[in-house]
Amino acid sequence: MRTRSTVLATLAALALSVPATAAWAADGVGMSGTQLGTDQVGRSQNVEHLVNIPSSGPLAGATGTDMAFQDDMAFVGNYNGFVVYDVTNPKKPRMVAQVSCPGSQNDVSVSGDLLYLSTDSSRSDDSCRSTPQSATIESSWEGIKIFDISDVSNPRYIKSVETSCGSHTHTLLPGAKSDYLYVSSYSPSASYPDCQPPHDSISIVEVPRKAPTTARVVAEPNLFPDGGYTNTTGCHDITVLPSRKIAAGACMGDGIILDIANPVAPKVLDRVRDTENFAFWHSATFNQDATKVVFTDELGGGGAATCNAAIGPNRGANGIYDLSKDNKLTFRSYYKIPRHQFDSENCVAHNGSLIPGEGRDVMVQSWYMGGTSFWEFTDSGNPHEIGYFERGPVAAGARDGGGTWSSYYYNGTVYSSDLGKGFDVLRITDKDLKKASQVKMSRLNVQSQPVYQVK
Repeated sequence: MRTRSTVLATLAALALSVPATAAWAADGVGMSGTQLGTDQVGRSQNVEHLVNIPSSGPLAGATGTDMAFQDDMAFVGNYNGFVVYDVTNPKKPRMVAQVSCPGSQNDVSVSGDLLYLSTDSSRSDDSCRSTPQSATIESSWEGIKIFDISDVSNPRYIKSVETSCGSHTHTLLPGAKSDYLYVSSYSPSASYPDCQPPHDSISIVEVPRKAPTTARVVAEPNLFPDGGYTNTTGCHDITVLPSRKIAAGACMGDGIILDIANPVAPKVLDRVRDTENFAFWHSATFNQDATKVVFTDELGGGGAATCNAAIGPNRGANGIYDLSKDNKLTFRSYYKIPRHQFDSENCVAHNGSLIPGEGRDVMVQSWYMGGTSFWEFTDSGNPHEIGYFERGPVAAGARDGGGTWSSYYYNGTVYSSDLGKGFDVLRITDKDLKKASQVKMSRLNVQSQPVYQVK
């Protein structure tokens, strides 16, 4: 085991020096896309921007990534580590801790006293003081880091697990005595000792909850023994639905449904491809009753301008599929934000979550510089946007791209992790979604999809 560093935890006192900002005065209600000036906020009438907290301290300037929630805490990933916010009052989030631990993407999930962090950049070792090191060097490290968050103000790094090709994303599947992490990674190379082609597999890490420091890789199932589609060399993201013991995988060139009744031996039940409009199967979301699956296409890898007339409405979009009782997928339609962006703005479908609603299928979703979209797919053949929040293009030379990475609904509020602007808090005031705020959860890892009980 390599030497681990002591994690730097910066308490709320640091956060108090960084003012949260409300943007009401600058809001362009009804304005969007190419109507907006540099960094100008645009939003629909039914979406409120409650607050923005810029990144700060050791994490300032690094790319904001994925999020998880537990009790009144939001855990926000960042290429330099992660931040913990107390969101008891969503209008006044309070920074509780910053953890400096560089390594992209630092996607995060939480489970009781444990926090899991993905590292998908080749590092000199598994410590939080590591430096970049070529994947061609066998001693380089990538994988899962595990933190003890029993004292949420002072997370402690307690264990690492190296995984083949690193951990671009991971999905938490809770078991009776252990957590299982489905680790997705890709881009193998014959020159990488720890990431050899064809790599049509995922890594499964078992974490015994009473002995998390014994965590280890327990399986590496090959999901594509036939090689998959041309672009399939691993998976990008997997969403599990524990209540149904199934999962939906976005695996670069393929969309799949998995049987996960045996957590360490998932089986492919169905597989679909879209060789006409999908470039990169990125993520998946079930609707509430598991009769539909939304797959996203990250055309251009999140760095390209795809929300314009030249690209059109079907590429860089969501693909909506009906899911039968025997777990077969049938394509129904595409959804893409209807607001064209400047050609200088990176924009494509990205991370989102369901908004609970009786008899309705509604999502909130990030689109990088296309902002946050609230949209409905109750009729899977006719999806439509019902609200939005976005910013205009970033200042010239400020950074290569921007926009929101993840937008998630949790206990009546929408939280958004922006690549460069920090942490945004939003609220949708659509009267038909009022019951959603009655759904209270004690935890949300979006890729571990819960059963939403709407009163």
